[in-house]
Amino acid sequence: MEDLKGKTALVTGASTGIGAAVARAYAARGVRVAVHYNRSAGPANEVVAAITAAGGEAFALQGDVRDTEAIRHVVRETIARWGAIDILVNNAGSLVKRVPIAEFDDALFDDVLHINARSVLAFCREVVPLMRAQGRGGSIINVSSVAARHGGGPGAYLYAGAKGFVSTATRGLAKELAADRIRVNAVAPGVIQTPFHDQFSTPQMLESFRATIPMARIGEPDDCVGAFLYLASEQLSSYVTGQILEVNGGQYMP
Repeated sequence: MEDLKGKTALVTGASTGIGAAVARAYAARGVRVAVHYNRSAGPANEVVAAITAAGGEAFALQGDVRDTEAIRHVVRETIARWGAIDILVNNAGSLVKRVPIAEFDDALFDDVLHINARSVLAFCREVVPLMRAQGRGGSIINVSSVAARHGGGPGAYLYAGAKGFVSTATRGLAKELAADRIRVNAVAPGVIQTPFHDQFSTPQMLESFRATIPMARIGEPDDCVGAFLYLASEQLSSYVTGQILEVNGGQYMP
């Protein structure tokens, strides 16, 4: 993957979990990484410190992805630092909370959809004109979920629906941007051991999820990294766009 060296990536939600693993993996291959976070300043700075200690280039920047102006600020700061964005990873997301259908309200709907769905399009809206102006194409990698395929766990239907939106929008954007040599794909992780499940899933839930996985284990963030490297690399995936890569241990086989 020598073609990744010298490129710039903006990874949203990169302070922990899958985003942090992707940021570290990109940096190890010579990519300059903007490590976005919202509330987790300490972990984000730890990711940056680990990257720079290993000889890579990274910096952390904060922004609430529900705020359009904050998204613009994150993109502007990345461009101000490095002058380009070659890879955009739309990883930021949250289940927010699990609720039965009789208890959800409009505010929760707006929150879940803003964080997981609208933010993806908002980041693309800011980054696509820059990629076009750069004139060398680019790679946009959205993060969907196995929940988009099977509806999610208990009380997660809003999150699952938002991730379904991400998967479908990925295909639409891939068609629109193909002429610009901007490839748009998504990675759909299964059950991955991250702070997401620490917050939203009980040990009993995780065990029930594990029982449905043919590989008989919960995934780790590093299990997802290969998919992000593959989709970022022109050398490996120049003819791949509009695809959803499932990384789930066989839990769902489309």
